[in-house]
Amino acid sequence: MQKTFTKVAKIFGLIVLIIFVFSPLNIGSIEFIIGTILVISGTIGFLIALTNFKNAPLNKPITSGLYKISRNPQLVMMYLTSVGNCITIGSWTALIIVSFSIIAGHFRILGEEKRLTEQYGESYIKYKKKIPRYFIFF
Repeated sequence: MQKTFTKVAKIFGLIVLIIFVFSPLNIGSIEFIIGTILVISGTIGFLIALTNFKNAPLNKPITSGLYKISRNPQLVMMYLTSVGNCITIGSWTALIIVSFSIIAGHFRILGEEKRLTEQYGESYIKYKKKIPRYFIFF
């Protein structure tokens, strides 16, 4: 089932990418400015999370850097970037499609967490109790 949700999320992502490519930018609008701030923040956050992931030991859950505040910071930052892009181009259609992608990604994460619990056992269960799945309260 996890593979199905991954495929669905990728299809939605491709549709949104096509919308981005063919959408005009309204540079200087408030939507463009807010969206650009979200895109830059999401991109920087993603790079930080990727570095945290790269530098983590292989035999236990990652608990440093952004992984102290989210079990899935790379995904959160990618979604923040996607939402920022939708706002930048001013497309409700793209935002709705990204929302479906986020929902499919959530179900993929649930499957991944089951696998990680099996792989790491009690250390991952403790980590899940301590760190929210997405950010702060989610």
